[in-house]
Amino acid sequence: MSGERKPNPEVERKAERRRFTAEYKRRMVVEAEKCQHGELGSLLRREGLTYAQIGQWRSAYAEGTLGKKRGPVANPNRAEMRRLEAENTRLKRDLERAGLIIDAQKKLARLLEEEQS
Repeated sequence: MSGERKPNPEVERKAERRRFTAEYKRRMVVEAEKCQHGELGSLLRREGLTYAQIGQWRSAYAEGTLGKKRGPVANPNRAEMRRLEAENTRLKRDLERAGLIIDAQKKLARLLEEEQS
């Protein structure tokens, strides 16, 4: 019994992915630009970053896309688009009905012509 190990009651914390704000990224890019030869490595170690991260942030900073949301842009005219699509559907249905009525009128006109002749 003395050889048994008791389980550790402490629950280990699950690792979470780090998230960096746009301001932090800008600050790190500016600091990285100020670094002299050999200082960039110490900056990266101190902040726990990689050279690839700084490289990506530099590119985004130069393009002006650092901190911009990714993904599709919300369409501000969505409600208007839906209204127009519904109207288009209604008008197509009305046009189809009008076409059927015109066809029926043509047939009726032919029948009346035949009776008169």
